[in-house]
Amino acid sequence: MKSQHYLMWVLAIIAIACQPEPQNQEIASMNTQDPHSFSRPYEAVITHLNWQADVNFEDQTIQAVAIWDLKKQPNAKNLVLDVLKLEISEVRDGEGNPLEFTVGEPRSFLGSPLTITLNDNTNQVRVHYTTSPEAEALQWLNPDQTSGDQPFLFTQSQAILARSWVPVQDSPGIRFTYAADVTVPEGMLALMSAKNPTTLSSDGKYHFEMTQPIPAYLLALAVGDIVYQSISERTGVYAEPSVIKAAAFEFDEMDAMVEAAEGLYGPYQWEVYDLIILPPSFPFGGMENPRLTFATPTILAGDRSLTSLVAHELAHSWSGNLVTNATWDDFWLNEGFTVYFENRIMEEVYGRDYSEMLALLSLQDLKSEIKAMTAEGKSRDTYLKLDLIGRNPDEGMTSIAYDKGYYFLRYLEEQVGREKFDEFLKDYFANNAFKSMNTEDFIDYLNQNLFVKNDLEPDAELYQQWIYGPGLPANCPIPVSDRFAKVEEVVEAWKNGGAIAELIPQEDIFLKKWSSHEWLHFIRLLPKKMTQEQMSELDDHIGLTNTGNSEMLAAWMVHVIRNGYEPGYANLENFLVSAGRRKFLLPLYGEMVKTPEGKIMANEIYAKARKNYHYVSVASIDKMLNWEEENL
Repeated sequence: MKSQHYLMWVLAIIAIACQPEPQNQEIASMNTQDPHSFSRPYEAVITHLNWQADVNFEDQTIQAVAIWDLKKQPNAKNLVLDVLKLEISEVRDGEGNPLEFTVGEPRSFLGSPLTITLNDNTNQVRVHYTTSPEAEALQWLNPDQTSGDQPFLFTQSQAILARSWVPVQDSPGIRFTYAADVTVPEGMLALMSAKNPTTLSSDGKYHFEMTQPIPAYLLALAVGDIVYQSISERTGVYAEPSVIKAAAFEFDEMDAMVEAAEGLYGPYQWEVYDLIILPPSFPFGGMENPRLTFATPTILAGDRSLTSLVAHELAHSWSGNLVTNATWDDFWLNEGFTVYFENRIMEEVYGRDYSEMLALLSLQDLKSEIKAMTAEGKSRDTYLKLDLIGRNPDEGMTSIAYDKGYYFLRYLEEQVGREKFDEFLKDYFANNAFKSMNTEDFIDYLNQNLFVKNDLEPDAELYQQWIYGPGLPANCPIPVSDRFAKVEEVVEAWKNGGAIAELIPQEDIFLKKWSSHEWLHFIRLLPKKMTQEQMSELDDHIGLTNTGNSEMLAAWMVHVIRNGYEPGYANLENFLVSAGRRKFLLPLYGEMVKTPEGKIMANEIYAKARKNYHYVSVASIDKMLNWEEENL
């Protein structure tokens, strides 16, 4: 499969080189061939979508018309869109005349090319289609999978799943604006990554506008029993009615985060920043859909201790949404910048000692993932510049892009000084707004605008170490946290026989003298092997099995599985059945499958939980458990 995709990629590059001199400069700039898209933007490219859709919960489909405005070469013969399991009924031009089209043979995870024959005067195409009930981006939830008594629908388009609900040139390097008219059952609110309503319509009809150009993976839709509460003039939260109060409390500091972000790297260019808490099956912590971040309910800790996720998704409004990776091989340009920016926001709002704890936790995650990848013979995947030809881009969504990317940028900051690096980043976002960027162009930009500008010599070896080399370079910055140092002292004293009740007095737990980050560090430092007595001592005193903090619970449940701590089994099952966040699911199922009895437990729990998970999570766990068709 890899050789086939590589050949396709090479032929596409040759086709680009053989094109006559383009007359349309916007099309001429589409010179990065994306191996995860069938589109040929150098021939004809989409610029604006008018989407007319009817959402049907009964048969779990969307019947829609995608009306695309185009820019094309004068001699362009075809428009090629990406589709995945879409039933195309007809295609017409802007005047309603039928256009010939073909849907190519499907290819693993890529879907099919929809090739539309263009006439000389075709500047708009209208694609009539219906989504499949198995569309990978769409999760249809029954009422018993929500917190209310109505069904729910949400999308997850990243990385290449937008093509399963809209025929589109599904590449992060291609941007378009959009408008939409969406009809849903009466009594439901519809929201998109666009200008949104805050109240129910009387007839279930909603209109949306997104005037800033976005790539396809930022297309988003949510429909359900949803209410809204304002936080400030430009921030607010959406959630199901039973969740809205907790959500509004948890994210009361969103506006302060927006102000902190603007103070660092320039104006917020998306007008409003709202957030929606989705039902538990949402597979990620958050998704940075413009104007409407999608978020998991697992961050509702009740004490605002997990709001760094909001800082992360907010930071994407600059890194990712504003300046976007050209292909998924350049994913670190989205996520490494975002983790760096997130860390700076948290420092501005909560202080340096707080942000350093977050940085140290991310370093732990990074080292752990590098060790696992290297052991599996995947050291090439520890490069910042990925090689995902012939592979699902989801395979590149690891801590390498996020945390190794962050530490590379932090290293640059420490080399040139924060003031100069902040000036560089602010200009980077301003000069490249609403554009895409690949790794090689970024290196050129970095050389000229950071090093040469500050009379420094660009260092090719630096890029070889960090971007084109494996693992973690020896010059990686190491955060320092006095608060974590005190946690480490407590763990060492307990391992040497000290009583946990004396080391951490009950009143300290009651008064929450430790943050959730300190507790997470504590749990991660515990020995891999513990006796039942040790597990019980910790659990009885601290209450880890029943904690309401999902990060702490997930980390503790690894110890529960590893040490056969049966008092934790019921909560382990409850957590896995109710939480669909892949970050938690994969380590826990992965720990269970290490033993024969664990495999049995994993399959029993998965049989109950699988229907609650999004395709993104299911695809990974099916593979891990060798889940066969007869299990379904």
